[in-house]
Amino acid sequence: MSNSSLLMIAVAGVAALLLLILKGKVQPFVALMVVSIGVALAAGVHAADLVKTIEDGMGSTLGHIATIIALGAMVGRIIELSGGAHAFAHALIEKFGTRRTALALTVAGFILGIPVFFEVGLIILMPIAHGVARAARKPLLVYALPMGSAMLTVHAFLPPHPGPVAAIETIGASQGLVLLMGIPIAAVVTLLGYLLSRRLTRREYPMDPAVYAEVYGAPGTAEDTPAPAETRGSVAPEGHGTAVLTRPAVPGTGVRPPSFGMVLTLIVLPILLILLGTIGQNTLAADSVMRSVLTVVGAPMVALLIDLGLCAYFLGARRGWDRARIAEVMGSALPPVAAVILVAGAGGVFGKVLVASGIGNAVADVLERTGLPVLLLAFLTSLALRAAQGSATVALITTAGILTPLLDRADLSAGHLSLVALAMGAGALALSHVNDAGYWMFTRLAGLDVATGLRTWTVQTTAMGFMGFALTAALWPLV
Repeated sequence: MSNSSLLMIAVAGVAALLLLILKGKVQPFVALMVVSIGVALAAGVHAADLVKTIEDGMGSTLGHIATIIALGAMVGRIIELSGGAHAFAHALIEKFGTRRTALALTVAGFILGIPVFFEVGLIILMPIAHGVARAARKPLLVYALPMGSAMLTVHAFLPPHPGPVAAIETIGASQGLVLLMGIPIAAVVTLLGYLLSRRLTRREYPMDPAVYAEVYGAPGTAEDTPAPAETRGSVAPEGHGTAVLTRPAVPGTGVRPPSFGMVLTLIVLPILLILLGTIGQNTLAADSVMRSVLTVVGAPMVALLIDLGLCAYFLGARRGWDRARIAEVMGSALPPVAAVILVAGAGGVFGKVLVASGIGNAVADVLERTGLPVLLLAFLTSLALRAAQGSATVALITTAGILTPLLDRADLSAGHLSLVALAMGAGALALSHVNDAGYWMFTRLAGLDVATGLRTWTVQTTAMGFMGFALTAALWPLV
């Protein structure tokens, strides 16, 4: 089959995928599977080979990422239900002080966003932002916008979130190198996003009356008016905020929440283990015992398994949970991520079909002829898919499948492949708008209408996505 025919099939496949997800409201896993089968048959994959192609794509993808996603979700769930997330956020607010409460919530969103999924993080931290806004008499968006965008940045850039994990494994990048370069990039993007949010929240925006009443009290009361724009930088009156800064007991119990240091250690530990494994593989002799040890404990699956055991003990058993409770909490983390894992596997099937049918090489030929650098192609492809269908995870998985043949030809180093994965993350961060479930979740919790959401949340995430790509491009010559 000619390259032009294969390209037409590829375009038709992507268009069908978008139509099924956007117009047909078909679950992304089902849509990816249907489109993968249709593309394979249209491109001439023999019926006898079709099932094996699907099984190989699903198995090779899930064999790498299913365990990582599941273990990461369990760690985040224990931190959430133990009260660790609330305690961590409150401790940061205390440490940063009243003047820098918005920055404290941004940092909390960034750090807690590593083990906790974006949607869960919003649910955990938004009530704290409500309490701070109420106590300080300032607009809720001052606190919510940088906090929410910080969590979305981590969601798009870093493992163990499903989109980055799937993209990294599909293109053959190193999770350790992605963390080594991605954490500083994501941190700088988050800081720049915090500064941008200060400009975006200088003016007043309309707010949903129900959310307004929940945050500031019923209209007409003495407490129902946020501070005017010209006073937002001032310190709240003495005594304001003491209620929200009080570190509460875990809901439903009289148990004090975990300490700040313990939660921080448990969040950072798997990252440090993965980084040590990567450093050991690149600096120690091949026959070194220490390299072997670091390689094992630094494998993402092992690092997360170690961290999960420590979370179960320090946040669970040591604080009164019995074995049944610990097992119940771990198990409760799995249903929400099951669909995500299946979507990632279906993305692997789509990528395998592109390769087996020859479409991947045809697409690679076209992309090579554009003359654009692979880093820019990764960013633009992810950006376009994110804008078209809304899901950052689907955008990352699909982009990785489309670009893998081109990346194989380019024969890039592990460092450059890791930067390509980060460029995809930058594209997936941008353009969160009305077809993104995260957009609706944030705007509803923050009490924003559609127009205000586009002027604030969409502008914020898009600017941060382009910032992330610029930082990634700046590192390219240095790797």
